[in-house]
Amino acid sequence: GGGGGGGGGARTAVASVAEGKEGEAREMEEWVYSFNKVVIDTVYQIICFLYPVTGGERDFARFYVLETVARVPYFAYLSVMHLRETFGERSPTLSERMRTHYAEADNELHHLLIMESLGGNSSVIDRTVAQSMAFGYYWYVVGVYSFSEQAAYHLSELIEDHAYNTYNKYLADHADRLKSLPVPEVAIKYYIRDNPYLFDQFCTVKEKDETTGAFSARRPQLETLYDVFVNVRDDEKEHWKTLCNLVQYDDMQGVENGLVQGTRIAEGAKATS
Repeated sequence: GGGGGGGGGARTAVASVAEGKEGEAREMEEWVYSFNKVVIDTVYQIICFLYPVTGGERDFARFYVLETVARVPYFAYLSVMHLRETFGERSPTLSERMRTHYAEADNELHHLLIMESLGGNSSVIDRTVAQSMAFGYYWYVVGVYSFSEQAAYHLSELIEDHAYNTYNKYLADHADRLKSLPVPEVAIKYYIRDNPYLFDQFCTVKEKDETTGAFSARRPQLETLYDVFVNVRDDEKEHWKTLCNLVQYDDMQGVENGLVQGTRIAEGAKATS
């Protein structure tokens, strides 16, 4: 109930709506921004408390839980979009977003399969914790998205930022161990062998090639588990950039790669708070 109400106010929580790709980034009312941050930080701190990073096998359980929860919002978005389609909503933008959100969910699924292949889901306790958190969070995001897409996308922007920083720190702290471990078969299948259509579909924020004007495409190279984690980390950054554009411009290609920034609190909201 609280999530739905919080999201409802966020439809009017836009300080300046961008008109087209050259418009200014939308900002968020402080209370919506802060409430979202409290929700995501609380979930993240619970996971950190239950699953401290030790450099051992239990780290994969932590990532299994993180990936189980982090992929849920994309299903929540799709659920609401499908319902809107059922009741007659039609637009090219809706269809394109649905394809991208499915590709994002598919990408997070493969992160999850990688963590499962490393034993992250071997404990029934870990599976219960992850699935219970994911079930509750799914319905929360459905409620928020139904009232305010901007607020719901901002929730995931915060999650993906946490995910990127978590993987980045893990890579820095445990590089030697990861470089000594092999690449899981599921990672080879997803990143190298499979048709890259879905992989390309979620990479919506492009970096222009200065010489040709064409968009460059990221193609993973995998030699050790370290490379797998680098790609998982970079995937999370791709999701974050797409979400920033959706929050701020209501457009997945709002601004190009080098110009993406995290969502900010509206200046007017700060001045009156």
